[in-house]
Amino acid sequence: MSTVGKRGASSPRELTRMSDRLSFIYLERCTLHREDNAITAEDAEGITHIPSATIGTLLLGPGTRVTHQAMSVLGDSGAGVVWVGEQGVRFYSGGRSLNRSSALVEAQATAWANRRTRLEVARNMYRMRFPGEDPSGLSRHELLGREGRRVKECYRHEAARVGLTWNGRQYVHGDFDTGDAANQAVTAAAQCMYGIAQTTVAALGCAPGLGFIHSGHELAFVLDIADLYKTEIAIPVAFEVAAESPDDIGSRTRRAIRDRVNEVGLLHRCVKDVKTLLLPDDPSEDPTADDVDHVTLQSDHGMNIESGRNYAEDVYW
Repeated sequence: MSTVGKRGASSPRELTRMSDRLSFIYLERCTLHREDNAITAEDAEGITHIPSATIGTLLLGPGTRVTHQAMSVLGDSGAGVVWVGEQGVRFYSGGRSLNRSSALVEAQATAWANRRTRLEVARNMYRMRFPGEDPSGLSRHELLGREGRRVKECYRHEAARVGLTWNGRQYVHGDFDTGDAANQAVTAAAQCMYGIAQTTVAALGCAPGLGFIHSGHELAFVLDIADLYKTEIAIPVAFEVAAESPDDIGSRTRRAIRDRVNEVGLLHRCVKDVKTLLLPDDPSEDPTADDVDHVTLQSDHGMNIESGRNYAEDVYW
């Protein structure tokens, strides 16, 4: 049986092994087996072999079945497994995270626990959403006000672009049909972006509840990440779909979001953005990586000590 100390590791600098692995592989309507150290995906058209060591995160879409041996080799190779909707649009469940280092979630917790750094991450998120603006020195309330104005401007601009009348955002939680076609499309697009963000957060092993803008919800950080792409992807696609026809808004919006996400490579970009926010390039950080998991024990005065031994007779000052 594989143990923690015998499995290969990802470094804090290469949490997703971008240079060595396929970051995300999406499969649907097939059965996954194991053959030696490869995953086989079998469907009506035949069998495809995928070396497990090349997989970053495996996205299992509708109609997939996976064997115990397949999950075993995926676990040994350090691949993340996430069950999602069609083309990764909706998140249903997640297995282990892709990275074995806790560097990313520790960095998230450290930044979140300090009010100053938590605000700075929120400002950096604003910079990502609205390039060209400098939110330095803005308070949280000022950030929220400016963000609200920019989103309203985006709604008006997209409505004018596609020739729709826009009377403001109207949504009753749990009642999709209450809004007009544009509002329904915006709601459906937002749900798609939440699913994509949750897939990424799960794959990277981040804490979904530790948000830097949103708070008080188990998916606060997921909502933060999803909002990074609201005005660039979700809202424009929603208005385009609503302008085409008021029929079947929900499913048509999901398909359109799926196509746009694949077109712009959003999953890859989302991983990069999360890492940029939580692990900015710091030359003082040791970039070296071991080839096995590095597990230590926390002691006093910020000191970490070797794991795998009994310290009953030792005293650390």
